[in-house]
Amino acid sequence: MTRVRIGLAVAVVAVVVAAAVAAQPAPLTPQDLTELQQLYARYNMAIDSGDAEAWAATFTPDGVFNNTNRGHDGLVQFIKDWVEKRDGANRRHWNSNLAFTATPDGARGACYLMLLNIGVRPVTIALTGIYEDALVKTPQGWRFKSRIVHSDPAPAPR
Repeated sequence: MTRVRIGLAVAVVAVVVAAAVAAQPAPLTPQDLTELQQLYARYNMAIDSGDAEAWAATFTPDGVFNNTNRGHDGLVQFIKDWVEKRDGANRRHWNSNLAFTATPDGARGACYLMLLNIGVRPVTIALTGIYEDALVKTPQGWRFKSRIVHSDPAPAPR
């Protein structure tokens, strides 16, 4: 009876260990990291040029930006509004400190954002913040599943 219990205990431990190993996300490869950096660059270049289709293509078909702009049509409309109503043609997005972590579904990404207003001289900083991203690898490459901008609060008046 003791051998049966030991055998059962070993089997249970093996199943638990196997399940834990299977739940671990595959590490991101150097190729993944390069492709993710290129995704961030394409995103910035598309929004800064007002290319709504290219910007929407950086997201999955059901992708979400800032919890409000959903799916291809919603993302394209955001860029049209950005260019028309927010003077998006005079903005430049700068990202730094890109950080990626593998997840079971793909990756989590974060980076600093500095949005410049290039429509004035001298150029001014229009916004700073942090992007919070959920990323997935699709047949077309890495894409944003969701992207949220966490804007830094405005400084207190002096």
